[in-house]
Amino acid sequence: MTFKDDVADLAKRAISAQAIAQTEEATKNAIVMPFLRVLGFDVFDPTQVIPEYVADVGLKKGEKIDYAIKIGGQIEYLVEAKSVSVSLRDAQYSQLFRYYHACDANIGILTNGLQIWFFADLEAPNKMDANPFFKFDLLSYDDNDLRELEKFHKNTFSIENIKAAASSLKYLRGAMAFIEKQWASPDEEFVRMVARDFYEGQLRSSVVETMKPIVKRAFDDLFRQRALKRIDVAFDGGKEEKLPEVNEAKVETTEEEKQAFMIVRAIAAEVAPVSRIFLRDAQSYCAILFDDNNRKPIARLHFNGKGKFVTIFGADKEGVRHDIVEIEDLYQLRQHIGATIRSYVA
Repeated sequence: MTFKDDVADLAKRAISAQAIAQTEEATKNAIVMPFLRVLGFDVFDPTQVIPEYVADVGLKKGEKIDYAIKIGGQIEYLVEAKSVSVSLRDAQYSQLFRYYHACDANIGILTNGLQIWFFADLEAPNKMDANPFFKFDLLSYDDNDLRELEKFHKNTFSIENIKAAASSLKYLRGAMAFIEKQWASPDEEFVRMVARDFYEGQLRSSVVETMKPIVKRAFDDLFRQRALKRIDVAFDGGKEEKLPEVNEAKVETTEEEKQAFMIVRAIAAEVAPVSRIFLRDAQSYCAILFDDNNRKPIARLHFNGKGKFVTIFGADKEGVRHDIVEIEDLYQLRQHIGATIRSYVA
């Protein structure tokens, strides 16, 4: 089996265990130890995997970290596991910070079995960064994520390569945050930088204000073009894909609803595999669901009346109505749709 196959099997195990492995120990046995095996470690060999690793850290005596992972006799990874029911965003992992320095480990790993966060010391030597440089989600990953994860396999381990990739990922996150901010509301300095490339006159403040909506529109149009290209690739290079069958035999899905579904999938492609976005038509509206689950609604398309409108659902499952004129107006709801999908894959 390939590494990709191993991770796919682990993801299936994680989905099955999600409902029953609610304690930390159950999560470790059901998902975390199999994850370490996927990375090439023999979890029953104490020269590779040391469970309940103890090291005195300052005034803290006898504290334990869940796993210390050795490669070539050196502790390279420290792993702190939480219950599958715990969100890593809310998790306390101060032990991992303390042990990271005391054990001279290179990588800190925090996981709840479903999400795996990787930490290094990019900000200051021997001091674990507050933010992970890489996050892997067993419920939502792509080939790029797999390539990054494989770098942590015992057989291909190179701390130099990992830290070089970590630096790149850190700066990538920063660049993405900046672009996202400018996309939502470009500031004066950014607009001036863009406009200097094509505007021949003097960039007075009044001109810059005029350029702001143009720059924002340029972002939107570029995203639309790239999203269409991306969804073409996802659908076998643009070949016609059979849409998911609807449950209501007497309901006919219109061309506009199909087009809207494809646009939502294109937006979703930036967040999750498009195969997880489903269409379910009904007489009064057309539902777009995550994982074909009624409890995970993304949007409802109301195209059968005189005016068109879309209901977008938030993480709280409350729907907000958005009136549209053209189907392409859905691209203007990109942030709302993306936020909903992110809430399901987080």
